[in-house]
Amino acid sequence: MHVANPLTAAVLCAVLLASAACSRPQPPDKDQPPEPQANTELREAIQQPIDQAKAADAAAREAAEAQRAAIEAATGD
Repeated sequence: MHVANPLTAAVLCAVLLASAACSRPQPPDKDQPPEPQANTELREAIQQPIDQAKAADAAAREAAEAQRAAIEAATGD
């Protein structure tokens, strides 16, 4: 087959490329799980102050309960 017009050949190539780009990608292999994409360093950097705040809250609650118990023991209530 001989294409007489270079414009026709360019359009034909563009159509072929566009149709190839529209094909679905192959699904990943189900036997092998995907590799994790995010680094855990950022997650750990965010989680560390949250964990510290939870620990400080627990310590403050324990101290308040101990103080409350000491006051009740001193006043005899």
